[in-house]
Amino acid sequence: MLEKDVITRHRVRKTVALKEFSRYLVSNVSSEFSFSRLRRILNIEDVHTVKNYAEWVSEAYLLFFLERFSPKLKLQFISPKKAYCVDNGLVTSIGFRVSENLGRLMENLVAVELLRRRSYSFSDFEVFYWRDYQENEVDFIVKDGLNIKQLIQVTYASGKDEVNPREVKALLKASGELRCKDLLVITWDYEDEAVSNGRKIRYIPLWKWLLNP
Repeated sequence: MLEKDVITRHRVRKTVALKEFSRYLVSNVSSEFSFSRLRRILNIEDVHTVKNYAEWVSEAYLLFFLERFSPKLKLQFISPKKAYCVDNGLVTSIGFRVSENLGRLMENLVAVELLRRRSYSFSDFEVFYWRDYQENEVDFIVKDGLNIKQLIQVTYASGKDEVNPREVKALLKASGELRCKDLLVITWDYEDEAVSNGRKIRYIPLWKWLLNP
């Protein structure tokens, strides 16, 4: 992928830096990053080089990036982004790991599926993530036109007691701020509906969500 679709096509001279950049992001799917921080970590001289790498690996369909949602476009551009890989097989085979993080793999799969649904349905809905100054975070925001259509959390939970209360708190906080009532938690194997602070939250296993677009 990198050799044919990026290095040869764009005549990349610093191939080692490009490969380190790609492996770092594949190893850290669903984590926030900034171009300036990556520049320092990988010891790349110019931040524009890092931005070019990101654009090129995205064009090659290796990685794609989600922006942090903000009603102000400028803040979306300057805020950290999240990287996702097009295939969990690549994450497990070439990404650096010290433990099996099924939660991140689940989140990566959901991100890929959301973009697949957008492409297959010829829809123009947008996908973001949300994070506030108190570090409350929602994994995915689905925006359709001017409206926030759905808020989605992803968690590796097989029972109610395994759902982190912090994730529910963030979902409710985003729901109030963004005026969205469709709240979904994608779990490993837990299904239910619950009302919290007057808001209904649906819990659905990943396999069922994948089969019922």
